[in-house]
Amino acid sequence: MEEKILKKVVEEANKNIKETITKEKQFKNFKQFLPTLLDKGLDNIDLSMFDEETKTSMLNSFGEEYLRKGKLNQATKAFILAGNKDKLTQIGEDYEKIGINSKAIDMYRLAENKEKLNKIGSKCLNEGKLKDAIKAFIILENKEMLSKVGEDCIKKEKYDHAIEVFTAIDNKEKLVQTGDSALKQRKIGYAAKAYELAGDKQKLSQLADACLKEGLYATAFKAYKLAENEMMATFVQQNFGKQFKI
Repeated sequence: MEEKILKKVVEEANKNIKETITKEKQFKNFKQFLPTLLDKGLDNIDLSMFDEETKTSMLNSFGEEYLRKGKLNQATKAFILAGNKDKLTQIGEDYEKIGINSKAIDMYRLAENKEKLNKIGSKCLNEGKLKDAIKAFIILENKEMLSKVGEDCIKKEKYDHAIEVFTAIDNKEKLVQTGDSALKQRKIGYAAKAYELAGDKQKLSQLADACLKEGLYATAFKAYKLAENEMMATFVQQNFGKQFKI
């Protein structure tokens, strides 16, 4: 009985060794044609006849060669298909070293590397690169840090970024605060957008009233419409409609 089991184990081992040798030969042959295949392009190569292990090895080889040639987009695609998160992180680090934070964040997202995303988000925030900080923290769904970035955006009068942040975390109170600050600085468009996203019809009507007093009839009309204040929207249209295009 033991001899039969031992014989079966030996046969299975020999079979695995032969399969490994065959795969190694196939892979060696593949490497000979790698330059030609690279010229053909990853999208035009069919690897469906190979098993997953061989296919993954091939894709990683593509990625490495594309990296060597400096073709980062193609390398990225190869490593995504190979599921190689370590290499995607490495590409992200390379982008970060040369200051292309947005691309680095994209790579860390693809690699699902939350630690790297948090670090680069914090770094960008400290360096005043608010757009990139927002991008990283939105991916992480880090409401605490997004709130911090949003507050910083209001102080620096970066109302477009503040609106993006507070919309992402669905903070209507802060959207209204952003609108108030924008209105105070005469940034009417941002104020209207913030109030609209906050769903604050009262603030929109107040904004429209202020615009009407200053002769900004088109803006007043739009704000009244957003506030669903049809009476005042009609009033502006009937009395000042000739002075602006609807």
